[in-house]
This record gives sequence, structure tokens and C-alpha cells, in this order.
Amino acid sequence: MEHYHSFLKKHFNSEDFKVFSLAGDASNRRYYRVSHNQLTWVLMSWEPFDSKNYPFLSVCAHFSKHRVHVPEIIALSEKEGLVLLEDLGDLTLERKFWENQNPSHSLDFYKKSMDELIKIHFHATRDKTDCTAFKMQFDTEKLLWEMNYGRTNLLEGLCKFDFSESLSKEMANAFTHICERLHQEPKFIAHRDYHSRNLMIKFDEIRVIDFQDARLGSIQYDLVSLLRDSYVDLDDANANELLEYYLVRAKEFLPSSFSRSHFDEIYEVQTIQRCFKACGSFSSFYNQREDTRYLKYISHTLMRVMKSLTNFPEYKVFSQVLIDSGALERKYETL
Repeated sequence: MEHYHSFLKKHFNSEDFKVFSLAGDASNRRYYRVSHNQLTWVLMSWEPFDSKNYPFLSVCAHFSKHRVHVPEIIALSEKEGLVLLEDLGDLTLERKFWENQNPSHSLDFYKKSMDELIKIHFHATRDKTDCTAFKMQFDTEKLLWEMNYGRTNLLEGLCKFDFSESLSKEMANAFTHICERLHQEPKFIAHRDYHSRNLMIKFDEIRVIDFQDARLGSIQYDLVSLLRDSYVDLDDANANELLEYYLVRAKEFLPSSFSRSHFDEIYEVQTIQRCFKACGSFSSFYNQREDTRYLKYISHTLMRVMKSLTNFPEYKVFSQVLIDSGALERKYETL
């Protein structure tokens, strides 16, 4: 704890504070709740950084400029890798969804989440001032890396599926085609992890966190992340209502050539890519550190991949591998 004690002592000009460890995300960042004089903050601890090129600070400032509800930065220490943030509490959109017997009661907060996406996708993208989000993108290479991460960690790792040389080439061709298809889409700033655990609720407003990996990509990437989220069971009717809500508000920013049928097609392709990547991440946590907490999310996320694949006979090899590998039937929670 010594690494942050002097930082907090200097900020508060006092040693009369308490620090409590918080459950973090799947990264190497560490989070703590700090209390002082009956007020609280959140301390984020990571590696040392240069504030001029630190993605978290860069994206936070850019989003804030366009009224995206991000946490306020209170203080920081570059050498110690510390950032003191506004405390947003513990109520996530995921928790809000599950605490209601009727999930539709959380739809107002989902609509507010869509309002934040409009700001991110269009207002923040339109402003080309310096931001790290403009320096990275979901190109074919990055998207393909994500899909291969799923293949390595889920199919080869958890399912122990052995690819023949010819089948491996067929899968590689399918993956490449999917990623090239997505890369050709117009690019806007994408949050990258816009799901229910990265959306907090404070004073009945949605607050956006974990945005440091924002980069250019299709608008469908964030929409799939939220509406086909692994952590909640948002039914198709509610998801479609929210998608309509988004598109109505996005209409003024979309080109006159916008095609709803093409949008829906790419939405399904992006579901294949994004959800399979999520399965790869959940599998990697187990493969690398025997973390079993995320295994329970694999099966229904993979079913979403399979459902979307049925729209594309050209990717039949992918769906057949999911069947032949036993990935769809495996009881991951028992590992």
C-alpha cells in the first residue's frame, strides 16, 4: 500500500484516510475506494505513464469535451501510475438489469446508454483534435487477431480441437473474409468494451468507464457489445427496440445512402466477430490463470455466434467447426 500512501497524503494534506480494495476488471489495473472526511473517491493504479500520451486521460478528455458522462479526474501521479477519480458507486447497468424481475424496467437506462453512444460515435468522431482513439482502429489485422484469439483459447485450448491443415486454411479464409468485410465499413470512434459492466448508474444517469482502448471502428461494434452482451440476457424484442431508438437518433449523422438492410447484415457479421472474441477472452482467463468466473458466459455467447452464422452460408465451415468441436454442447462451468 506504500506506493499510493504518499500520493494520497499529499492530495488530502492529511493521513486521515482509509483505502479499500475493489474488485477489478480482467486487466492488470487495480482499483481502490478511498474515504476521507465522509467522502469517497476511486484510485486507479496501473503502470507509470506520460499524461500527454496516456490513452485513459486522452480519451477521457475528448469524451468529456463532447459531454459524454465519464468520471471526473481529481488528481494523478505519472511516475507512480496513479489516477484519483470521482467515485461512481457500485451500481452497474448489469446489476440494474438483474435486480428487476421485469428486465424491461431497465430499458430507460439502456436508452440513456444509447444517448452516450451517439455522442461517442458522432460528436466525438467529428472533432478531429488530438486523441489516442484516432491513432488505433479495428482494421482487418486487429479484427483477425481477435478472432484467432477465440480460435486459440476456446477451440484449441478449452475444446482441444485438432485442426487439419486443410481445415485450418478454410477457417483462416472465413475469418479473413469476415474481418475484411467489417474493415470496409465507415469508421467512427468505438468505445471497444461498451457492455453492461462498463456502464455505471449515478444519480439516475449513465456514466461511461473503461474507455481507454477506444479506437476507430464500425458503429455496430459497440452496439453488438451492448445489445448482445454476454453478461445479461436481453431478449430480441428489447434489443430491437433499443436498436431502433439508436438509429432514429443517429439518422441526422448517417449518410443519405444509408441502407438498413446493409446495416443489419453488418450487425450480424459483427456479432460473429465480437461475440467469438468474447468467448476467446473468457477462455483465456481460465487457460492463463485458471480463473473460472467467466466460463459460465461462454455457452450462450457462442450460441449467439452460431445464430448469426446461419445467415451466412459462405461461413459454413465456421459453424461446422463449432458443431464438430463440441463447443456448443460443452459444460464449461464444470472445468
